[in-house]
Amino acid sequence: MALELRQQLKLTQQLVMTPQLQMAIKLLQLSRLELVETIQQELEENPILEEAVDNEPEQVEKDTEKGEEKDPKEIEFDDTFPDDADWRNYIEEYNTPGKTSYEIERKEHTEFDRFLVKKQSLQDHLLWQLMMSGLNEMEKQVGSLIVGNLNTDGYLDVSVEDITAESGASPQTVEEVLSLMQTFDPLGICARNLRESLLIQIKHLGLEDSLVERVISDHLTHLENRKITTICQALSVDRQKIIEAVEIIQGLEPKPGRSFSDEPPRHITPDVYVYKYDDEFVILLNDNGLPRLRINALYRSCLLGDSQVSGKEKEYIREKLRSATWLIRSVYQRKKTIYRVMESVLRFQQAFFEKGVSQLKPMVLRDVAEDIEMHESTISRVTTNKYAHTPQGIFELKYFFNSPINRVHGDAIASASVKDKIKRIIEKEDPKKPYSDKKISVILENDNINIARRTVAKYREMLNILPSSKRKQLF
Repeated sequence: MALELRQQLKLTQQLVMTPQLQMAIKLLQLSRLELVETIQQELEENPILEEAVDNEPEQVEKDTEKGEEKDPKEIEFDDTFPDDADWRNYIEEYNTPGKTSYEIERKEHTEFDRFLVKKQSLQDHLLWQLMMSGLNEMEKQVGSLIVGNLNTDGYLDVSVEDITAESGASPQTVEEVLSLMQTFDPLGICARNLRESLLIQIKHLGLEDSLVERVISDHLTHLENRKITTICQALSVDRQKIIEAVEIIQGLEPKPGRSFSDEPPRHITPDVYVYKYDDEFVILLNDNGLPRLRINALYRSCLLGDSQVSGKEKEYIREKLRSATWLIRSVYQRKKTIYRVMESVLRFQQAFFEKGVSQLKPMVLRDVAEDIEMHESTISRVTTNKYAHTPQGIFELKYFFNSPINRVHGDAIASASVKDKIKRIIEKEDPKKPYSDKKISVILENDNINIARRTVAKYREMLNILPSSKRKQLF
């Protein structure tokens, strides 16, 4: 069979993404911190782009009637994009979330957290005690392996056999080093499970061979399930003595490494603020910390003036100018879209902003998309990792979108409102006789909310609330 070259005509249809649309997609789905990082990176890479100094007017002028930014001296580009563009097919290609945290170096207010001394980690605290214990090199190596295999709660995640195989030491040596390290501060550290950690702590308190030790050793599961009567029958002990032992156990630390947690606090900076002045709500975008961008005047003059720049250099400047212009417009388009979405949310959920979570209405992305004539995928991008400061607190924009829960009579209610009602019911219950999920379902039904027991259990777990058997207080 011979091989030959042929020419064919073929018609295809495909959606071509303009660079400006690509930039808009990328910026729209970024969180505030990721946006700052992206802008800073562009400022470093693009010499045409620069940050406007304080108290200096921006070059880009706003046309309030058309809702666009335009510089009268700016070079025009034909690349535009509609508000209702379907971006679902491009999320995988352009989803570049970047890093999850970023510190802005220039702040108008003092960051007192920066003046604090770095907190000592659990590993450093244990290694310091290990070095002061007078062990030989092999024992120190075993101790270092033990420290390296502790989880954030202070429990040992590997077996003695694994440490023996890794260190090359004898099982007896590993056990001896582990027993020594279990006497380190904090009490209960280096245990392999909760029972062992509690036993280490009561040994330090001098409660060996006591009723407390017997309860921990043999009936910890019964204690977890609040089966005091079962423990009394098994140990043939009066109920009051068991309650006294339980009081001691409740004073122990179930997570010894918790006090040395080195996880940094998460600070949420709202993207938009909603205030109420007189009888009207006002929406303000948070521009604090975001660089104000402009085009460098020197490079603009190279294109607009009679400069002696070669054609190749002009082409480079023109390309960078185009990129800078797209970035400035995309940043403004992002602000405009966030504002419109928040404005629509405020119209739908005004009762929430007035009275709180109990008045939250069912709402889906399609409601806002139809209201502001944008695509659902656009609304999804805007509401991801964006936060709003409201008179009721700080909420992620996704929080305002809830599935409906049917009422016995009347309109549906938002699932978030139902969760809030469940939380309030549990807060007001008798600690000695907590409500079961079935009882909570009945209470909600009497309150005109039709919800099944399994749904109550699901919402309770989402609220990190224990079941009734574990919420019951013994005394």
